[in-house]
This record gives sequence, structure tokens and C-alpha cells, in this order.
Amino acid sequence: MNRHDSRVAAVQGIYSWDMNENKEAADVQSFSWLENKKNDDDLAFARLMLCGTIENVEQIDSEIKSRLSPNWEFSRVNKVTLAILRISAYSLLYQKDLESAVIINEAVEIAKSFGIDDQTAFINGILDRMAKEKRQ
Repeated sequence: MNRHDSRVAAVQGIYSWDMNENKEAADVQSFSWLENKKNDDDLAFARLMLCGTIENVEQIDSEIKSRLSPNWEFSRVNKVTLAILRISAYSLLYQKDLESAVIINEAVEIAKSFGIDDQTAFINGILDRMAKEKRQ
């Protein structure tokens, strides 16, 4: 496991949390689906992102909503896309030691790995605007 895999695991955890009606963070932070790929440092990074996102989801969602087109409803955002946006927004807002370009690039690559290539421009646009506004 590496940092990229940690981000993917965090996205999967947020997706699971969201799809199961916001169950407790403890239910998803075991990352049981990772089997033998676990590394303590990388798993800690994934947990930090997962728990931090869940703890701050209202602010994160507000930041995402404020960057949507006026005619685009938040409820219409694809759930996988939303999980990627939430994890990435958490990193932009709270992990100031990570470079914005790295966070955005990882989000785009994760979207491609989940087969939602048609969402990469959308993800990039939202996160780029957020980075420019929040990390000046």
C-alpha cells in the first residue's frame, strides 16, 4: 500500500459510509476489504482522511455545493464522484502540507481508476476553484 492506495481506500470508505446512510466511522475505518495490503503508516493516513472527512462533512459539502453551477443540484452528483470530491476537499482544506496539484491529480487518477473518466473535468474544476480560493 502507498499514499495513492490510502486515498483510494479512503474514497471507498467514504462511499461505503455514504451509501449505508452515514453509518459510524468506526464501521468503515477497519478497511476490511483491503485484506493483506495493509501497511500501518498508509492505513493511518487513510483513517485520518476518512475520519477527518466524516467529522467535517458538513463544511466540506458546503464548499463543494458553493462551487457547483447554479442549475446543478448537489443530489445529482454521482456518489463515487462525491466520495472523491469529499476526500480531496478534506485534503485541500485541512492538510495544508500537501500540495494542491498533487491532491487534484490524485483525485483525477482515482476517478479514472473507478471508470468515471467523464467526471474528471468536473472533479478537476471543482477542486481547482477550491484550491485557488482556499489556498492563496
